[in-house]
Amino acid sequence: MKPYTKAVLKGKNYIHGSFAILRRTSTKMPIQRVPLFLLACGSFNPITNQHMRLFELARDHMHSTGQYQVMGGIVSPVSDSYGKQGLTLAKHRIAMAKMALQSSNWVKVDEWESQQADWTETVVTLRHHYGRILNEYEQRILEDSSGIRGHSQSIPPQLKLLCGADFLETFKIPGLWRDDHMEEVVGGFGLVCISRGGLQPEQTVHESDTLWRYRQNIFQVKEWVRNDTSATEVRRALRRGLSVKYLIPDSVIEYIEQHNLYTEDSERRNEGMALRPLTKQAQQRFESLDD
Repeated sequence: MKPYTKAVLKGKNYIHGSFAILRRTSTKMPIQRVPLFLLACGSFNPITNQHMRLFELARDHMHSTGQYQVMGGIVSPVSDSYGKQGLTLAKHRIAMAKMALQSSNWVKVDEWESQQADWTETVVTLRHHYGRILNEYEQRILEDSSGIRGHSQSIPPQLKLLCGADFLETFKIPGLWRDDHMEEVVGGFGLVCISRGGLQPEQTVHESDTLWRYRQNIFQVKEWVRNDTSATEVRRALRRGLSVKYLIPDSVIEYIEQHNLYTEDSERRNEGMALRPLTKQAQQRFESLDD
């Protein structure tokens, strides 16, 4: 059975897994590719060249399968309520990400998640963006059928979560993920996972029954040109007055200098606070027991 996600979007049910069915316009025509969008969630504190590189690696890999056509990429920085130590304000992280991606004609920054008052679960962010993508697709189909545009056969789009191999490790953290959310993210939407450092995503998938069950929906991408640049190391270098040139775009370096970001004082922001995902999950479990 193909994995699927059933969710309600503005009163409509959609089954995400069924979109993976490939169709032929005729026996002589090549197989149509599934339109695919890639969503990357995270702190982007700050965005690095490696963050942007993930999109290029993922697009190449998904095209190489012969099944997908990547239509766009979305960078979705987390809100300030995430609670991570050293997390600079969302307005700065958004501004830096937009500057960094000015050179891309297919990856864009979206502010929705960063503007939420509370931390937003990854699955909620996926639903939000997939709802928008699906609405745009349905509008195009409606225009085609009404003759506004020429008729064209089209396969419904998919949205997958783009992540580094370290993201898979978060599924091991007790209390961080709800079981139903994990099922929906991995089994319904799917992951495009880029290898990173010495992490072994294959082992992580093997050790998790849920990940193993939906392993066909986890696309593992090998990064042969290793780049272990992390935002954590970039912030550390900046605090110490060291150069980060060629690790992050020059425009981002200039922005950081102009706004005096990533200092010893800023690294103490949220110090001692528990991550909001952990406290929120604990609160939800308590409320369910209370009911």
